[in-house]
Amino acid sequence: MASKIRPHPERERSEPSKDAHAPIHSQQKGLRSLPPLREVIARHGLMARRSLGQNFILDLNVTRRIARAAADDESRPFGGVNVIEVGPGPGGLTRALLETDARRVVAIERDRRALAALQELAAAYPGRLALVEGDALALDPAALTDAPRTIVANLPYNIATALLLRWLDNMGAYQSLTLMFQREVAERLVAPPRSPAYGRLSVIVQWLAEPKILFDLPPRAFVPPPKVTSSLVSLRPRAEPLAPASKAALERVTAAAFGQRRKMLRASLRTLGIAPEPLLEAAGVTPTARAEELSVAEFCALACALNIRF
Repeated sequence: MASKIRPHPERERSEPSKDAHAPIHSQQKGLRSLPPLREVIARHGLMARRSLGQNFILDLNVTRRIARAAADDESRPFGGVNVIEVGPGPGGLTRALLETDARRVVAIERDRRALAALQELAAAYPGRLALVEGDALALDPAALTDAPRTIVANLPYNIATALLLRWLDNMGAYQSLTLMFQREVAERLVAPPRSPAYGRLSVIVQWLAEPKILFDLPPRAFVPPPKVTSSLVSLRPRAEPLAPASKAALERVTAAAFGQRRKMLRASLRTLGIAPEPLLEAAGVTPTARAEELSVAEFCALACALNIRF
């Protein structure tokens, strides 16, 4: 679906905050004029759809906690920063983000049912909420707003990993990413070598970013409640990748190594279609090592050796 910026309707209720960059307590004036989220859901028929991976957070105390955790400066959270949100649904997290000193919030939503509700929210905060109708997998969020920018999102779990991998390709465009994942995925993002969760995703993410689990949320924090615990993860871009490497080569090497993670590398890397011994020697990696034992830097050395020799 092609994306388009939806125009903001004329404001019908409450007075807008006088200063778009006023402190949080001033921004809450717009929030107090809005109906409860459950009323918004009922009025607009916004029951969560499993096909869209939707699990809404309706408790504003929780969404405010997410916004605070994502911000760099507690005294002026998101001051002057453009915040991008994916999958706002009825706008629970969006409301919390609009309470901050963010310059503007850009909300990407593919569910047309939610657009009318979000337009009401935009009317309560004139000039501060831009709505983009479209599929986040088909969009470049960085092209939607100027720097400095950040992404804060309760991601649909069925596309969360795919979105993260796309955004990593342009990680330097963002101050940070603060994203909700299933706990199992979050553990993979931060996993160190020699741990059960360490794998391809760990290597690629840690090569380009510094991931950190901020806190967990139980299933009851969502509507409908998922079957698993969720984790809010902060990812901050590295000034430079952790070690020199080609992403394509790194993806090939990690796919081969973790595809047979219990085998020694001298066996698992044969799926690259080359003799692995010269590659391992060039990278300074022990042939009897297993994938889960290698650091991110060692995988990068293997990727560089693959590029040079083959």
